[in-house]
Amino acid sequence: MRRTASGDGERVGVLIVGAGPAGLTLAIDLARRGVECHVVEATEQRAVNPRCNTTSARSMEIFRRLGLSGDIRRSGLPADHPTSIQYRTSLRGEEIFRIDLPSAGEVLAGAGRDGWPTPEPQHRISQLFLEPVLERHANSLPGLTLERGARLTGLRQDEDQVEAVVESAAGTRVLHCDHVVGCDGAHSTVRRHLGIRYQGVDAVQKFVSTFVRSPELGRLAARDRAWTYWTYGRRPASIIAIDGRDLWLNHVAFDPDHDTEHEDPERLLREAVGGPVEHEVLGVVRWTGRRLVAERYHEGRVFLAGDAAHIWIPVGGFGMNAGIQDAATLAWMLAAVHHGWAPADLLTAYELERKPVGEQFARAVGAAARASLADVSADIHLPGAEGARARAELARRLAATEPHRYSPDGFSFGYHYAGSPLVIGGTEQAAIDMGGYEQRAQAGFRLPHVWLDDTRSVLDVLGTDFTLLRTDPGVEVSAWTGAASELGIPLTVVDLPGLPPDRYPGPLLLVRPDQHVAWIGGADAHPGELLRTATGRFVSQRR
Repeated sequence: MRRTASGDGERVGVLIVGAGPAGLTLAIDLARRGVECHVVEATEQRAVNPRCNTTSARSMEIFRRLGLSGDIRRSGLPADHPTSIQYRTSLRGEEIFRIDLPSAGEVLAGAGRDGWPTPEPQHRISQLFLEPVLERHANSLPGLTLERGARLTGLRQDEDQVEAVVESAAGTRVLHCDHVVGCDGAHSTVRRHLGIRYQGVDAVQKFVSTFVRSPELGRLAARDRAWTYWTYGRRPASIIAIDGRDLWLNHVAFDPDHDTEHEDPERLLREAVGGPVEHEVLGVVRWTGRRLVAERYHEGRVFLAGDAAHIWIPVGGFGMNAGIQDAATLAWMLAAVHHGWAPADLLTAYELERKPVGEQFARAVGAAARASLADVSADIHLPGAEGARARAELARRLAATEPHRYSPDGFSFGYHYAGSPLVIGGTEQAAIDMGGYEQRAQAGFRLPHVWLDDTRSVLDVLGTDFTLLRTDPGVEVSAWTGAASELGIPLTVVDLPGLPPDRYPGPLLLVRPDQHVAWIGGADAHPGELLRTATGRFVSQRR
């Protein structure tokens, strides 16, 4: 931070409120792009209760671009711990269905990599372990400062700046900011100061989540290790391995009108395990799964990202992961405006791109939750042939609803900005779903992955800012480099003539800094016009 010329406050490029995964990802991305940013976090220490326990493949690709994926993949569960999901009558009871998935060690070793749709498959890691990795990296970057125990108490903005009032143990001060981003969660102070409300369904399901330390539970699970055990006692529950040894999280779901205040966490754990188990309770959280999206994602120079912009029932961890996607989109836009190679109008596209994705995710996640948490017949607990038939019937249902829930490639690779004013040639697309996506370059979509050699993905050779990917070396690109130079737009030209044409259907692909395709075409292009559009010079006319 810098003192203002008048000496009456501190000058901040971008103030980020909230040091969760979205806020830290945004700060790291901005700092790597040369934008000074300051993060304020009201809490002195990180939360001790586990929350999200999955980092999606798309988030891992974003972390790969930021140089973090290796550290993250080596954190969390032990390297040899399978990330499988089992469905049982109780932990001690009968198995009904299972989804076998690889350990982090197997992923790091590249087992099955030729069939991966990504260089970075999803990773099972609790926020308890993810956030320290992000925070350590954030603290190592020049131009990025993180201040814990500092609370935003006021916001006032005009055309030139935002004045943010921050309180800490050192007193109250005013920060003069170019932009402010609220990554401060469901109870966002930033959103409240903007007067922006959530819209949607206020209660989809209620939960009681109990965090325990239990070596005995670890020994029980070690007989057939998995990352998550779904059980069907009085209520559906999931027992999640946090460290693969002693730490466990028991989520129990209830109807939205159920009073969970009287639910005994000890009883809920016994029901899920199928009997008593020695344990120490580390924390109990009673909470409501919702389906809410903010009515606006920005006002003037102030933006919302992560849970401040959207919250929904946690299926596949897509609350946190959508926040990381928000950060990746907003970071390049803020950096482009900050460095002067895009106009301020570019930033209006953030809401135009991310809000429709948030709304589609909310609907799809709600539908998936209803399917997964639908009533289960008590007959699955019966002995003999009748119980076996009931379990087989449930297994058939689970085989239809669960695989895409736990490998949601459609959510990672199928979300898009085809209708964005920054995208040229985007077409109307079907609604996002968990399993559906096309492994083919399309305007508005993330560039598909293909391996170039043993270690490099096509995503690894893209430039930091805009990239012109040339699959036909016979197509002249001097007009592109000349137009980019004239407009001051950083453009990297990458020649990859060996790319499969069925996956990359065009001799030229213009790829944005967030790895989404802005345009596909050939030698008849008008580079100046295309670059102006992709960097927001025509956004104001299209609004």
